Amino acid sequence: MEIPKVKVIGKSHVKPKKDIGRKECQLVTFDLPYLAFYYNQKLMLYKGNDNFEGSVEKLKEGLSVVLVDFYQLAGKLGKDEEGVFRVEYDDEMEGVEVVEALADEISIDDLLVEEGTSSLKGLIPYNGVLNLEGSHRPLLAIQDGTAIGCAFNHAILDGTSTWHFMSSWAEICSGSDTISVPPFLERTKARNARVKLDLSLPSDPRASSNGDAKDTKASSNGDTKDTKASSNGDGNTEPQLRERVFKFSEAAVDKIKSTVNANNPPSDGSKPFTTFQSLSAHIWRHVTQARELKPEDYTVYTVFADCRKRVDPPMPDSYFGNLIQAVFTVTAAGLLLAHPVQFGASTIQKAIEAHDAKAIENRNSEWEKAPKIFQYKDAGVNCVAVGSSPRFKVYDVDFGFGKPVVVRSGGNNRFDGMVYLYQGKSGGRSIDVEISLEAGAMEKLEKDQEFLLNV
Repeated sequence: MEIPKVKVIGKSHVKPKKDIGRKECQLVTFDLPYLAFYYNQKLMLYKGNDNFEGSVEKLKEGLSVVLVDFYQLAGKLGKDEEGVFRVEYDDEMEGVEVVEALADEISIDDLLVEEGTSSLKGLIPYNGVLNLEGSHRPLLAIQDGTAIGCAFNHAILDGTSTWHFMSSWAEICSGSDTISVPPFLERTKARNARVKLDLSLPSDPRASSNGDAKDTKASSNGDTKDTKASSNGDGNTEPQLRERVFKFSEAAVDKIKSTVNANNPPSDGSKPFTTFQSLSAHIWRHVTQARELKPEDYTVYTVFADCRKRVDPPMPDSYFGNLIQAVFTVTAAGLLLAHPVQFGASTIQKAIEAHDAKAIENRNSEWEKAPKIFQYKDAGVNCVAVGSSPRFKVYDVDFGFGKPVVVRSGGNNRFDGMVYLYQGKSGGRSIDVEISLEAGAMEKLEKDQEFLLNV
């Protein structure tokens, strides 16, 4: 689908409703690896709202109220005198960027497609913008109307914090005077190591580095290629990628989970496989099959695990920031496919359960000794990398004009094997699975009836 023609009719900035004064918040080890990611983009589409101007004003008024608690999103990235990154806020800053736009030539129904993100790009701000640019850009940008597109600086917050903010904003817009769950803003309670990073923006967006934090330039990790293969700057050609949303009904999710657990009676203290582990193993197995890898080829499964309850001491669910770490597990494609699906599920389960407070501490200590600024596509060879979570109640985000009809990710931070999991629109235990894959593998996956499980 062609990118819709979007006409910008207004641009403004929204600040917290009341003066807060000067605030500084050190970024911690959990935040810093994401500086060279792109802004994290979310799009929520709503129907049945014919009062555009009134809705925009309502959203902006609610935003000004909620930013009193979430003031960090109205600030900028900066550094202290020792070169440690931090969020800086003062009442003289512009605040959150809000863009009002119209797309007269496209309807909500046109966007309820399961294929691609190109049609969404005009509706979400900050395509191709690195988090590091938060030093001179707002940390949150919103393009609103019936479609609310948001771009969050991923060095500032993870998925849990993103949807905490969105739910709180909607709560205010729906008539509440205060938010029900204030954010916990003391990041240094989770980690207080001070890591100096010498990073600057690349002069050429296509420039690359080896990711070492001692480099003077952060590398860009590239947009999804929707239409054709393109050069990656070193003479090689990157494959054409496609994105697709696969909708797994509650019955399909239950069938996947029961199948994975059927031949896995708990023993020796082992636990039944969770819905997440079962669905992850299902996706990993069938994507590996669709890629037609050689038996000796390695394949990596990566999940960005929430560490709020894993760190010692545990942090509250309302912790605002990044409190995630990438958990990796690897096996040969031949082993994964030769064994029943329980093999992949067990591999994933063991990796996740092993990521305890000690493992997190070791990971942080190693990183602080030799910092590496990763690109989003550094998730591993032949990878399946899972982000977001069906636990996030994205379809409960009601700003006062109904629940969203669809929630999607933008085109930033996509690569071959990136998967986003969302609560299914049909409710219950249904799950929507957004997958980005090389075009040939995607075509095979679409024809894989065992994967689709249309029940």
